Amino acid sequence: MRVILAVLCTLGLSLARAETIGSVDTVFKFIGPDHKIVVEVFDDPLVGGVSCYLSRAKTGGLKGAVGLVEDKSDASVACRQVGAISFKGKVPQQDEVFTERASIFFKHVRVVRMVDAKRNALVYLVYSDKLIEGSPKNSVTAVPVPAATPIPLK
Repeated sequence: MRVILAVLCTLGLSLARAETIGSVDTVFKFIGPDHKIVVEVFDDPLVGGVSCYLSRAKTGGLKGAVGLVEDKSDASVACRQVGAISFKGKVPQQDEVFTERASIFFKHVRVVRMVDAKRNALVYLVYSDKLIEGSPKNSVTAVPVPAATPIPLK
């Protein structure tokens, strides 16, 4: 049981947390918050100097206010070098760096980092999934790493 708890804590600590930058309303709702597009930012937990900007739809209204409605699968990601790139250890070939609930049950928005070793670049993919069936809607961005800084793969 302690091992499982330690693994879960480690996994929880390795995922980034997003900070809201701003939002725009897309549909006015008389009761509850409006439907909106939210822009958030998070720093890659294993790569210093890289931040990812995530825009996604948030459903409002009364059900949206209490979390009983499913957000749309529309999302976009743009990751950029915002400082000197450094690595906090070895980087897996593919790793989930961000996840957040998109409904009360079973749906998440996820960002996965992939390494393009041949081009010395980090590729970030955003998508949503459900327990049974996810959405093919996705967005991808890449951050080139300077040639003098090889990516330390696991």
